[in-house]
Amino acid sequence: MVPELLAFAGVMALGQFSPGPDMILLTRTALAQGRAAGWWTTAGITAGLCVHAALAIGGMAYLMAQGGWLALGLRWAAALYLGWLAWGLLRSAWRGAKDMNAVGEGVPASARASFRRGFLCNLLNPKAALFFAGVVAKFVVGTRPEWWPVALWGIIVGQGLILWGFYVAFLQFPPFQRGYLSAGRWIDGAFGLGLGGLAVGLVLQGG
Repeated sequence: MVPELLAFAGVMALGQFSPGPDMILLTRTALAQGRAAGWWTTAGITAGLCVHAALAIGGMAYLMAQGGWLALGLRWAAALYLGWLAWGLLRSAWRGAKDMNAVGEGVPASARASFRRGFLCNLLNPKAALFFAGVVAKFVVGTRPEWWPVALWGIIVGQGLILWGFYVAFLQFPPFQRGYLSAGRWIDGAFGLGLGGLAVGLVLQGG
């Protein structure tokens, strides 16, 4: 059982930390707004993972794989939200903002705003739902003990919280902060284009 759980944790780590909306949003937030905002964004991402993990382990994510109006609606909601985040970053880059403002907002982000952005960014990512469903499916076949689903859920959520939290702390090292301060406009523009590209990709995928 232990080797299987370790294998599951390894696959999940590779999937969760592959480049995507969560990493782009969290990287920019941690660099521009500091450790606290990054950790609150991490908490929001982890809350989204709680939902995705529960759906995947419960088998509900199978519906997403079948397409239809549910998958289409989620895909468009995700594209619109990522587009909104991208617009905020590109506007910040265009103005050359150096005041560490929140994405798309004119005031410093509160803990609630940071949490909400992280939660929605993760929750509205249809690829996350499909990834979790696909990976979990391989680890729930056959006879399993009653605690097995809880263990899988705990690995997904705990791993996300701990590893993303360490990632935020890592980004607080002075070289990263100085790099953002000197090239923040260009970094925001690159992140904005990245999120915009993900939004366009979701729309084209649904076409």
